[in-house]
Amino acid sequence: MALFDEGMTVVPAPRRRMPRAMTVGIWSLTVALFSLLALTVLPTNFVIQQPGPVFNTLGTVKTSAGEEVPLISVDGAQTYPTKGALDLLTVQVAGSRERTSSWFELALAWFDPAKAVLPIDDVFPKGQSTEERNQESAVMMVDSQKEATAAALIHLGYDVKAMVRVYGLTDDSAAQGILQKDDIIRAANGTPITETDQLRAVINQGAGAPVELEIERDGKTLTETVTPKSATTDGKTTWLIGVTTLHDYDFPIDVTIQLDNVGGPSAGMMFALGIIDTLTPGELNGGEQVAGTGTIDAAGEVGPIGGIRQKMFGAVGAGAHWFLAPTSNCDEVVGHVPAGLRVFSVSTLDQAITVLDTIRTGGDLDALPTCTAP
Repeated sequence: MALFDEGMTVVPAPRRRMPRAMTVGIWSLTVALFSLLALTVLPTNFVIQQPGPVFNTLGTVKTSAGEEVPLISVDGAQTYPTKGALDLLTVQVAGSRERTSSWFELALAWFDPAKAVLPIDDVFPKGQSTEERNQESAVMMVDSQKEATAAALIHLGYDVKAMVRVYGLTDDSAAQGILQKDDIIRAANGTPITETDQLRAVINQGAGAPVELEIERDGKTLTETVTPKSATTDGKTTWLIGVTTLHDYDFPIDVTIQLDNVGGPSAGMMFALGIIDTLTPGELNGGEQVAGTGTIDAAGEVGPIGGIRQKMFGAVGAGAHWFLAPTSNCDEVVGHVPAGLRVFSVSTLDQAITVLDTIRTGGDLDALPTCTAP
């Protein structure tokens, strides 16, 4: 039995055309997926700055070996119990020259008030390797700890003497084989040296002539001579002996600040406050949680820092209700204070202590300086 007539021509049914709306939808989805892929993988020239870890200067931290130790410890003087928190804030950078933030990540960060989108050159200068940047940041952290200790001890009436210590030598240093790490430079060509700028001035006055240095090494006084090398920056010739230095001090007591993997100078003021609280009876902050940021020098002057908006959000995230901000950062503070945070403007260590005293005693907080719009 035949199912079909052999003489019959079978005409296939016409293919139904896809509705125009569905075609447009598929193409739109395809374009969107490719765009999303591009936004995810295409390189950019920006990085994201965001709140980083918060550390209580009155508390403990873990070392790289996993040991729990006090963030601030003192040997050679009476210490006292503390309470509450004096939080120092940090910022993190998402992205690097090797792996920049994607356009998708930038778009999300743009609408997050806790984050900032920054040109990569502002964070990672051209010609500077990641290792060099980390080393510079580490030097600034060590400097800030020294300055904070000096500021705190001077405030408490201790006798603190300044000095310049060799931190390291450059690869092409004119002082290779002559100076060593941790040498203390006491004088240059007969001029007493207590500041790096003084040393720099003496070296450049000689315009390349050998410089006689009086140094202290392992408790012994030595005299060494270094012939500087010339360097040209922006068309100007300077003379260098090829060392990086620390502004160091002779401290009458030993203060140790333990904080790994954090760089920069912005924790100085909070270090100083933590040292003072540790060395004085009672609670400087009244047992409350207070956060803050700012550089500091031995004279107790508080200076500006970067990333203050992110640090204010970090303070709120850690549970702080009060925040000490450098007066020189007030233009970045106004209009960007997170809900639940009260910001006080300080330009000196004494002003910061006044704020803490007022919080501790329940005084008139409205009478304290704040950041206001010009």
